[in-house]
Amino acid sequence: MIDVPGDPTAWVVLAGVAWLLLTLVPVAAAVAAVLAWRRPHRVLTLVAGALLAVSLLAALVAPAPAPALVEAVVAIAALTIAVAGGSPAVRFLLDRTTFDEHAGAHGGIVVGERELLRGGEVIGLLERLAVAAAIIAGYPEALAVVIAIKGVGRFTELETGEVRERFIVGTLGSWIWAAAAAGVVLLLRV
Repeated sequence: MIDVPGDPTAWVVLAGVAWLLLTLVPVAAAVAAVLAWRRPHRVLTLVAGALLAVSLLAALVAPAPAPALVEAVVAIAALTIAVAGGSPAVRFLLDRTTFDEHAGAHGGIVVGERELLRGGEVIGLLERLAVAAAIIAGYPEALAVVIAIKGVGRFTELETGEVRERFIVGTLGSWIWAAAAAGVVLLLRV
């Protein structure tokens, strides 16, 4: 907690500015995340990531606990950042770890004659929503359920090194992004 010696009015003004900043930055990050998702562009992805980092720092130094309205707005923004921003962030990571695979007609990759890892975008959106919501709700046990469902659902497709690596990079990138977004809300509570 930030301690302002002297005038209690200064404390109220400083806290108000902190809450305003802490509300506006995650909302801006959510807007950048949605734009990066809908119109993929590396700069928008980097802006969303930078604003997420600033949101984490602002939540870390803000006076706690946050007012209920601030926490509610930030929670909605964090879920939006987690879900929408994760897709371009994971795409950014996967672009750096691809082999010579070709994109399939249904969003997967073609290995031999088969298209594997189809529906990764939709699965990723749902996965990040579940991960961020579980963290924000304080129910980390749900994370085990999410990873079990994903692993069982993809198990038969993980036969080649390229597919396994893509699956691991995508999953870890997705989870780290979602956890960072949810972390903004957790930091408001401490």
